[in-house]
Amino acid sequence: MQEECETLETLFANLDLGFVERIVESGYHKKNEAGRPPRNPLGLFKAHLFKRLKDVPSDRELMRRLANDPYLRSICDIEAGEEPYGRSVLSRFRQRIGPEKLGRIVDHTVRELVRGDMIEGKAIALDATFIKAYSKRDPSNNRRGYSDPDARVGRAEKGKDLGYKAHIAVDTKSELPIVSIVVPANENEKKHEQTLLRNSLRFVRTKRLVADSQYSSKAFREKCAKKGVEPIIPYPANQRKGEKGLLRVDRKFRPHGPTRLKRLYRKRSSIERTISRLKEHVSLRNHKLRGLRNIVIHVQYCILAMLFIALAALKMRKPWKARSITCFTGYGIDLGTA
Repeated sequence: MQEECETLETLFANLDLGFVERIVESGYHKKNEAGRPPRNPLGLFKAHLFKRLKDVPSDRELMRRLANDPYLRSICDIEAGEEPYGRSVLSRFRQRIGPEKLGRIVDHTVRELVRGDMIEGKAIALDATFIKAYSKRDPSNNRRGYSDPDARVGRAEKGKDLGYKAHIAVDTKSELPIVSIVVPANENEKKHEQTLLRNSLRFVRTKRLVADSQYSSKAFREKCAKKGVEPIIPYPANQRKGEKGLLRVDRKFRPHGPTRLKRLYRKRSSIERTISRLKEHVSLRNHKLRGLRNIVIHVQYCILAMLFIALAALKMRKPWKARSITCFTGYGIDLGTA
């Protein structure tokens, strides 16, 4: 008999959100202090997380769903008789919490998954993914955005485009993200590789680091060696020409070199699957946001959605559901979203 899927309700029910509640409430004044009482910060946090889990592209669409769906309002802690969260409330919450407080929530969740042995981190993989900007190019300077001046033209999936890049480090076994850095799309991977490694080592004891040839540099290999990490990075054609016994990748992305290194390099596919889940299942590519700060927040929510599902699976003692994002995004009772 096929096992039943979980729901958003069971997802939140199996998470201890006490730490999250303390963090998000710290962005507001207390209820007994002077001023208008704030809307429920934890409920607003759940609403923004729902936005990623259900691939909602904008605050306007999220507000519409909250207005039309009583079950969703109950999930987002909106009491009977209360108005649904408006666009200004959702936007102010995003600015009040910011990437700093969200980053603390991401770090806390990663540590919980490490303590629960869901994330081992013995081998990590690095890669970057392009996020298209919600803007056209500036006519006076076509290298940056017009309505989003933080966005830059950089290498995208096909050619060059205007946007940002999310540089991510992933545990190759669990295929869960550990750390991320979001920058304009024109910044090269080599600029952030050492920061990704250093931040990853705050959480896990990594023995191997797997990445493509974009991360190949003498300085980075020496940094890995200092930290006791073996770099599984192919050399590009213009580095150490003519030397044998090195890992290289041809134009068809086939690895060549020692059998052991080729076998270890295959673990790089883990980050490709992680990025695919971020894009296809938690709305990484689907947004209507402008500005680097807002894109950083968007990426953090997408990563949190993945980490929360893994944490809920761990708490439920169903670790095989740690990557089953769609399994947790159903409703117990669908009262309509039309």
